[in-house]
Amino acid sequence: MSKLTLMIPLLAALGAIALPQAHAETTECPSYLNTELRRLHSQETVNLCQYYQAGKPMVIVNTASHCGFTKQFGGLEKLHQKYKDEGLVILGFPSNSFNQEEKLEEGTARVCYKNYGVSFPMFEHVDVKGKDAHPLFAYLTKQSEAPSWNFNKYLIDNDKVVHFGSKVAPEGSELEKAVSGALAKTAVKNAL
Repeated sequence: MSKLTLMIPLLAALGAIALPQAHAETTECPSYLNTELRRLHSQETVNLCQYYQAGKPMVIVNTASHCGFTKQFGGLEKLHQKYKDEGLVILGFPSNSFNQEEKLEEGTARVCYKNYGVSFPMFEHVDVKGKDAHPLFAYLTKQSEAPSWNFNKYLIDNDKVVHFGSKVAPEGSELEKAVSGALAKTAVKNAL
C-alpha cells in the first residue's frame, strides 16, 4: 500500500480533501427563515433555521389565546405528534393582530402549554399583518395571502407556500392530506 492510499482516509476525516458524496442535497436555510426570535415566555433566542430540514414540510401558524379557534392547539399538537418523526415541523406564533391574544406572555404560555399541552415550538408575540408584520409573515403573505384571522396555517413544502384559513382544522382536513402528501414525496425521493 502506498503512503497516499493510507493518507486519504486521514485527510478526508480532517476535512483536508473533499470526497464526492452521492445524492448530496443542499441544506441551506431559506433567507425568510433566517431570523432570530425569542421562544415563548423564555429568555432563549433561537434562529428559525434550526428548525429547517431541506425537503421536509413545515407548518407556520399564527395563534391567539382567546379566539373561537383556540381549540385548534389540540389538533395542531396531535398533528405534530403524528408526523414529527417523519420530519414535520410546526412553529406557532402568538399574535394580537386580531386583538385576541393575552397581553402577557405568561398567560399565552399557560394557554399553550398547560391548557393544550403544546410541545411544538412557540415564539414571542409578533404582528402578522400590515406594515408591522414580522418579516416571516410578510414573506408568507407575499407568497400566498395575509392571515385574515387567527389560526391561519401556512404549509411550506420545498419553498412552495400553501395557505389554509382559520376554518381548516389541523386534523382530518386538506391540511393533513397536504402534510401527508409532502412527507410521502420526501420519503420516495429519499429512497431513490
